[in-house]
This record gives sequence, C-alpha cells and structure tokens, in this order.
Amino acid sequence: MTLILPKDYHPSLTIRDTEAAIVFIRETFQDKIADKLNLQRMSAPMFVEKSTGLNDNLNGIERPVAFDIKAMPDDTVEVVHSLAKWKRLALKRYGFGMHEGLYTNMNAIRRDEDLDNFHSIYVDQWDWEKIIAKEERNIETLKTTVKQIFKAIKETEKELSARYPGSTYCLPSDITFITTQELEDRWPDLGSEEREDKIAKEKKAVFLMKIGDRLKRSGKPHDGRAPDYDDWQLNGDLLFWYEPLQRKIEISSMGIRVSEESLKEQLKKAHTEERSELPFHKMLLEGKLPYTIGGGIGQSRLCMLLLGKAHIGEVQASIWPPEMIKSCEAADIKIL
Repeated sequence: MTLILPKDYHPSLTIRDTEAAIVFIRETFQDKIADKLNLQRMSAPMFVEKSTGLNDNLNGIERPVAFDIKAMPDDTVEVVHSLAKWKRLALKRYGFGMHEGLYTNMNAIRRDEDLDNFHSIYVDQWDWEKIIAKEERNIETLKTTVKQIFKAIKETEKELSARYPGSTYCLPSDITFITTQELEDRWPDLGSEEREDKIAKEKKAVFLMKIGDRLKRSGKPHDGRAPDYDDWQLNGDLLFWYEPLQRKIEISSMGIRVSEESLKEQLKKAHTEERSELPFHKMLLEGKLPYTIGGGIGQSRLCMLLLGKAHIGEVQASIWPPEMIKSCEAADIKIL
C-alpha cells in the first residue's frame, strides 16, 4: 500500500459542495459520451453466474467476490469485476444495430486491489460498448473513438470550471498516441509504471496502445489483460499526468474486442484454451456475436481528476485501513 500525501494540500470545496460537483460531473459527462458515441443507457447486472464465463478475469489472478443463492444451490454467483463480456452479449440480445451502442453504470468489488490514492476495492465506472463492422477493426477506429472520449472530458471540464471556478484541475488540449513497445524501446531499463509516469509527465495526456502481448526486449506484457475481450493489438489505456500527486492517472481502459481469430490466438498465448468451451466464448468463436469496441471510464477517477482531489476516497464512499484514514486526516484529505 503506497499513500501519497501532497504537501500543503487543502481541498477547495466543502464535502457538500464536492458531492454536488460529483453529481454535475457524472450527469454532464454521461450525456456527452452517449451523444458522441451513439450510446443508450441500459441496466446492468451487479453479479453473474460463474458458469457463463461472463465475468472479467482482469489479470487472471484477482479473486472475485463469490457466493451461492438459495434458489440456485448448484451454481456459484460472482460479483462482476467489469462488464467487458456481458455488454457484447447484451448488444446482440437487445437488438442493437450497426454503430449503435450501450452504456451502463457499473458497480463492482475488487477485493484484491492494492489500496492507494487512486485504487479502491469499490469500482464505479461507465461501461460502454458499440457495434462496428469487421473492416472497422483497426487503429484508426480506435483513435477516432479515443478522441471523442477525450473531447467529452474536455467539454465537461469547461462546464465544470464555469460552475466551480478555481476548483477545476486544468487538463491539456491535445492527446498523444503511443504504443507499449515504443515505451519499452525508449526506456528499456524502467518498469512499466515508471514508463507510464515518464510519458504522461512529458505529454500530459496519452493513449497507450497495444497492452497484453509480450514486449520484444523483456519478453513480458507491459501490463496484464484478459485474453477474451480486448484485442491486444487494438486496445489501450487513457492516461493523464496528475500534477497534485506527481503521478499518471488512468481514466479509461478500452479497445476493439476480440474476433474469432484473435480470441483463439490470445487464449493460446495465455494458456487458457479451456475457456473456449464456455457459453460466451463458444458464441464468439461460432460468429454469433457482433464485432464491437468498448471500455470502462472510471467515474470516481474522473471526478478526482477534474476536482483536483488528492485521494479517490474524497469522491466515493468505500472502506480504507484505519492507518490510511488517520494519515489522510492529518494531511487535510477528507475521506467520505
């Protein structure tokens, strides 16, 4: 657990004003992203049956919160890590057409998260997914979509600044696109987190592409990605340099989703070929699911960024170790 306590930090908004600003950010941004990406708000599950294979396996080592229910004693139910696979199935089930999509308010519990200024066991994000044509599965589609999301963030920042002058963190005007291999080539002796900090500090806003596959020099992935939703050649993370904490902050993980071909390849690379027998994976391999692009955008992370907060606990109610709460109180960081 690494906690950063910025020197001379004092929140510019009271807790009640912060809560009002959170509502404003969430309502403003979700309207903008829905309009720019042609998304419809949909209801989403908080838990799924383990047997469906719909839960997000993240890096493959995190333990989902699991339980049984009286009505289904022979199955295990898991609290979602994200809705990466569920959304793609929902687009088919609900009859969405080409270039139409959905977004949800996704709430999750990630019990194995390492807690710090940016990470909580409680996850709240806009999970979104949109149908595209197979021939649109390319870098240009990915970059165009990222630019639309970046524009929605900037427009939200502008409106927030007008409502809360002096309390809004100023974001850069442009975004840089770069791959994980280009980062390794540039800083071969640094770890992945250090590389991300370096490029974020230099460029201020970065979309880091191609996450999940092995890099040439180290032979290891830049970061872990489950093999059965993002195409590792067509995905990425949206990063901002965050001056108050002197670190990068990740706002979104997204990508063009796997095709039949890339799913087979990535399951093999991840040594998880047994997943091909799960219901979702079977449908995908048989060509019964639409080609899509999608991702998650952190709600609390975005609020933290735009309001210049020092800790994610200032914009969401979660659980924190007593020693962290005590340290934050001493540094005038007001945990909800």
